[in-house]
Amino acid sequence: MEISTPPNWDVAINRAKAANVIVFEILRKYPYLMDLAKELRKAKEEVIRNFDYYIELTRKSVEGLGGRFYLAETPEEAREIVGKIVGNGKVIVMSKNNVATETELRPYLEKLGNEVWETDLGEFLVQIANEEPSHILAPALHMTKERIAQIMKEKLGIDVQPDPVAIAQRAREFLRDKFFRANVGITGANAIAADTGAVLLVENEGNIRMTSVLPPVHIVYDGIEKIVPTLYHAMVETLVQAAYAGLYPPTYVNLTAGPSSTADVELYRVSPAQGPKEFHMVLVDNGRRKAAKDPVLWEILLCIRCGRCSMHCPTYWAIGPRFGKPPYTGPMGIPWTAVTRGGIMEAGPAAMLCTHSGNCKEVCPMGIDLPKLILYVKNEYLKQIMRK
Repeated sequence: MEISTPPNWDVAINRAKAANVIVFEILRKYPYLMDLAKELRKAKEEVIRNFDYYIELTRKSVEGLGGRFYLAETPEEAREIVGKIVGNGKVIVMSKNNVATETELRPYLEKLGNEVWETDLGEFLVQIANEEPSHILAPALHMTKERIAQIMKEKLGIDVQPDPVAIAQRAREFLRDKFFRANVGITGANAIAADTGAVLLVENEGNIRMTSVLPPVHIVYDGIEKIVPTLYHAMVETLVQAAYAGLYPPTYVNLTAGPSSTADVELYRVSPAQGPKEFHMVLVDNGRRKAAKDPVLWEILLCIRCGRCSMHCPTYWAIGPRFGKPPYTGPMGIPWTAVTRGGIMEAGPAAMLCTHSGNCKEVCPMGIDLPKLILYVKNEYLKQIMRK
C-alpha cells in the first residue's frame, strides 16, 4: 500500500488540529447539540432496522410532492438512471456528493457527452487537478495555495495569486457562468425526511442553493442511509452535522420538497414557478441493506459524514488520504469501503494501519464504535488472506 503523504501535509494537519479546538468550543457553548446527537442516533437506528418500510414511505412522499423516485441497487444502475434523466450535450452542475464519487457518477456523465462541473470549491479544485479527495468534508485539504494557483493557470488559463481570498473569488467568477448555463443540478442530501419527502442540505458556500434552484432539473442523489423518520429528525441531522464539522450555526440550511410551484393565482397550485420544473430523487443501496443485517458493520450506517474521526486519528495525521479509499478516508472510511467500495479485501490494507488509539469513537457524534468495526475488518481480511 502507498503510504507517502502529500506535500505540505503537516501544514494541513496543523490547521485541522486547530479546527478541532473550534468544535470543542461549539459543543461547550451549545451543549444541547450533544443531546440532539443522541436523539438522532435513535432515529437513524429505527430506519436501519426497517429500511424497506422507510424507503417505500419516502417513495410515496416524494411522488406525493410531484417528484420522481428511483431506488438503485448497484452503482451501474444508479448511473444509468441519472444518465437517462440527463441525456447528453447538457451542462451539469454538482454540489459535493460522496455517493457520486463512490459510484463514479461524474466520469459516467462526461462520457455521455455532458459538461459536468463540481461547484463546491474543494471538489472543484480536485476536479481540475484530476485528483482524488483527501477528506470527507475538506476534499482539497492536501493542496497548498501555491499549487492551486498553478493548477488554475495550467488547467483553466486563470491567473490568480496564491492567496485563499483571491482563489475563492476567481473560482466564484468561473463557476457563475456554469450555474447560469446549467441544464441540470445534482445534489446529495444531508438528510431525507421519510414522512414528507423533504430533503435537507447544509452548506456554507451557497453553491448548493444555486445548484438546486437555477437549473430546470434538480436531481437528489445519495445513499438510503440518509433517510430519517421525520422532517424534525432531518433538521436535527443538519444541525448536528454542521456543529461537528466545525461551523455552527451553518450559513445555509436548504429544504427542498418537490419541484417549484406557486398558488398565487386564485390559490390554484401550478408547477413550475421560478425554480426547477423537475425533481428527481435517486437513492443508492450498493451494499447498504446487506450491511444493515451484519452484526458489526451495520453501525457504520449511522455515520453522518462530519469527518471528525479523521481529524483526531493519529494514523490519518501520519499518512493522510492514503488511509482509506476516497471518498471514504480515515477511520470511518474503512468500514464504508468494506460496505460500498470493494469489500473486505479492498478495506483490509488500510485497516491494518490502524493503531487503535480509540480517538475516533470518543469524538463521533453518533457514538459509532469505529475501533470495533476496524478490528472486524482486520480479522476478516486476515482470514481471507490465510485461505489463499
